[in-house]
Amino acid sequence: MPGDGRFLKACRRQPVDTTPVWIMRQAGRYLPQYRATRSRAGDFLTLCKTPDLACEVTLQPVQILKVDAAILFSDILIPVEAMGADLVFTEGEGPKLSSVRTRQEAGRLHVPDPRLETGFVMDAVKLIRRELDPMVPLIGFSGAPFTLASYLVEGGGSKSFRHTLAWMYGDPEGFTALLDMLAETVIAYCSAQVEAGVQALQLFDTWAGVLSRRLYREFALPSTRKVVQALKHLGVPIILYVNGSAPFLEETAASGVDVLSVDWRLSLAESWERTRGAVALQGNLDPMVLYGGPAVIEREAGRVLAEAPLQGHIFNLGHGILPDTPVEAAQHLVEAVHRLGRKEI
Repeated sequence: MPGDGRFLKACRRQPVDTTPVWIMRQAGRYLPQYRATRSRAGDFLTLCKTPDLACEVTLQPVQILKVDAAILFSDILIPVEAMGADLVFTEGEGPKLSSVRTRQEAGRLHVPDPRLETGFVMDAVKLIRRELDPMVPLIGFSGAPFTLASYLVEGGGSKSFRHTLAWMYGDPEGFTALLDMLAETVIAYCSAQVEAGVQALQLFDTWAGVLSRRLYREFALPSTRKVVQALKHLGVPIILYVNGSAPFLEETAASGVDVLSVDWRLSLAESWERTRGAVALQGNLDPMVLYGGPAVIEREAGRVLAEAPLQGHIFNLGHGILPDTPVEAAQHLVEAVHRLGRKEI
């Protein structure tokens, strides 16, 4: 098992030797090594469901970028498929699911046993933990209930979330029942990952930013809080990422998580002030900075570090790294953060 290195210390707002850094979607298409492994898999879901290959791509950014944490390579829709939804990935179009838009349609879903129905994920975690440097922690993850619900209801991604919002307004009790089922699924899925060997968990509520503050409080927050409260006893740091969380940042901080991962729309200084220092912060460089060249990366990384709290900061992007990002840019970012980062011990 890994030592209590700078990433885990920062999650707990403890002093570190320099600011830890990892990158959302750090195992992805911008890496030639990832593209080579994916071509061997044949398709994306096979890559996710083959432990040897999932392990390989999880380790690649740790070796190439020298980041301070690995994150399990998988997809947030894996447990949703196990619930009974048909899932396919089409090149260039993203995920497509059999949609669920009524209480009756939700009745065909079930809370899966993660060890029996997504056992390949736990096998990947165990393999990664064996192969990973003992000092580098492994982050497990899941989609948060609202984001998983939006994928289910829309049948994939969406720009308007018309069907999701229509169900919320038209049958709030039915939509809440779906969120409750998804919360139970996430709790079981994340618990199994910790049992298999992950040292931290990140919940991705990528689409919750489409909600008003009232709707976030009424729907997304209670289901997220239910998940967090159920996982707290596991003793691993829990990180919450909500893209577009500025309208309800205080609510996300009150969810019970240890770390808030924030996008670039708010400075870390304002995020820290609004959350009253109740949580560690992760973020929040705009991914587009990585196209600006070394001088821009250095300047903007320094700006983020200067705005960060004295303790309890994990450097990351405000969203996932983009597929055509130069690898050299990501390497330069990690090096700059380690060189410029706050040294507290």
